[in-house]
Amino acid sequence: MSQLSTGTDYAALAAHFRPLFDRIAEGAVERERSRTLPHEAITWLKEAGFGTVRIPKEQGGWGASLPQLFQLLTELAEADSNLPQALRAHFAFVEDRLNQPNSAERDRWFRRFIDGELVGSGWTEIGAVKLGDVITRVTPVANGWTLNGEKFYSTGTLFADWIDVYARRNDNQGDVIALVSTHQPGITREDDWDGFGQRLTGSGTTRFDNAHVEQEHVFDFATRFRYQTAFYQHVLLATLAGIGRAVARDGAKAVAARNRIYSHSNGDSSRQDVQVLQVIGEITSLAFAVEATVIRAAHSLQSAYEAHLSSDEAQLLAVNALAEAEAGQAQVIASELVPRAATELFNAIGASDTRISKALDRHWRNARTVSSHNPVIYKARDIGGWKVNGTPPTGIWQIGRGEG
Repeated sequence: MSQLSTGTDYAALAAHFRPLFDRIAEGAVERERSRTLPHEAITWLKEAGFGTVRIPKEQGGWGASLPQLFQLLTELAEADSNLPQALRAHFAFVEDRLNQPNSAERDRWFRRFIDGELVGSGWTEIGAVKLGDVITRVTPVANGWTLNGEKFYSTGTLFADWIDVYARRNDNQGDVIALVSTHQPGITREDDWDGFGQRLTGSGTTRFDNAHVEQEHVFDFATRFRYQTAFYQHVLLATLAGIGRAVARDGAKAVAARNRIYSHSNGDSSRQDVQVLQVIGEITSLAFAVEATVIRAAHSLQSAYEAHLSSDEAQLLAVNALAEAEAGQAQVIASELVPRAATELFNAIGASDTRISKALDRHWRNARTVSSHNPVIYKARDIGGWKVNGTPPTGIWQIGRGEG
């Protein structure tokens, strides 16, 4: 019987990592200004065992529940919103292993994570890829597999020891996940992500040129954990919630420190101006609402995880549909409220706070970039169909060129 990660002492868990989050936050603005990838911060997290938060206590991890994981990722995102997204593929692969039966192979993966190894992402292909097609291919050879192809949006791969690659087998055309080690010459990783936000997530191009994959590291995609789409979305939701907290934090600090006032203001300082205080109160409330929504939705995800051992297919369909629907509802809220809060911030501070040196614009840019993943318009449509017609929300989906 698999050990379930149903929760730990969150106060102790957070207390272990919060000093590290503070160190990460201290360098966030400078990393943003100089576009310095957070290799050092990732190393700190690895050394502190951050990648083991979901691994059961009996196997050396923290045994945190999913709501606890996403609360912790929210705190990390407040420090630097690039980092939870950079670790998105890692926690997803850990989650997939948690959903698999006990085995020596699964134990080996857990030991790797306890040793600090991390997983990055290699799923999305760009260019002339037809919808439903997979150009990245794995081919069986005498000592395992060879992997060839190219991925973009390969988030976290620049920091990773392994890459979780979505590919197609050349022998039987089956879709698979290949876990490929980055410590080999057959892999090229480029820092060419040029988005206006989340610039330090390591989300560029990864190329595979006859990269070697161990025999046991290719998994049938059909065995992937069922609530994966909702899980991936929750990492982005936690990132948005953390950005909201950072907006409220930086707004309050800026107002408290501001000495200059306008002749038609409402007090002798910004901190006594009732209209300015109102803006900070509204921003803080928006951030609170988003965080509460994200935590609420994470409980249905935990229910889907705990139900994975059930043989009741109707129950599995129901809990997974609910997890997907609640993740979608949270996305609709977070995608609207966090960019709004990041814009309202500038109503409470002055023109001098728009200087590049302060990098306060990063909050809106980062929130808007995160909100552009998994188009929110389709999530809202799915929720309407689920509520009105009982149609399960879209689970697995792909992107590519249509036939028109």
